[in-house]
Amino acid sequence: MDDNGPLRVVLVDDEPLAIERLETLCGRIADVEVVGKADHGEAALEVIGKTAPDLVLLDLTMPGIDGIEVARKLSEQTTPPAVIFVTAHESFAVEAFDLDAVDYVLKPVAAERLERAIGRAIAKRGEPAGTSDTKWLQELWVPHRSELVRVSVSDVRRIDAERDYVRLFVGEKTYLLLQTIAGLEEKLDPEEYIRIHRSTILRKDNIAGLRHDGLGVWSVELEDGETLRIGRTYLPKVKAMAGR
Repeated sequence: MDDNGPLRVVLVDDEPLAIERLETLCGRIADVEVVGKADHGEAALEVIGKTAPDLVLLDLTMPGIDGIEVARKLSEQTTPPAVIFVTAHESFAVEAFDLDAVDYVLKPVAAERLERAIGRAIAKRGEPAGTSDTKWLQELWVPHRSELVRVSVSDVRRIDAERDYVRLFVGEKTYLLLQTIAGLEEKLDPEEYIRIHRSTILRKDNIAGLRHDGLGVWSVELEDGETLRIGRTYLPKVKAMAGR
């Protein structure tokens, strides 16, 4: 692949109108060349193998092999193409980050949003794949208005469970993400985050101290002055963190 030539792109979607829309939008972006198209996962892998693109715009839900599985297979290559997921479904955002996708664009695709995503792919061009030195989650895509936005995990101060969702507290904002708290906990660095209750995970540097409320009940005091009850199951680990 020539890092100085046009960005060579393969489009993958089982909806002909979606392919047509992506091809039209790509045609409006400078230095982008569509070199192949596929309407299902198996065909996508074949086209990608023949064309060796720089970037794949990849739908998630398709007959046979879905987009996540296609991305997994591509990630096993020595020099895999970059992947941008283009989908109507926000529920795969965490899995997409596990696969080191460049971006995650929601349908209906806005021209400016796609151009921004492709700009990210161009900026990352030539970087070795999988350069992160940690297995822990570093970023998340979270729904915001009509798109998904990137949030650095290090900016998430608190995570609350809300049924099948989690609420992320980021500065003055909160975001809902379709992900169980247990599933997200597995992806967080335990040196940085600790679960204090079945419904709450905290960033450790957001904890100002512990308070004994009597009768074996303990709470954490947060940097902003709020107090949260520690679940009995999680109390030993929280105490160990505090050296007690």
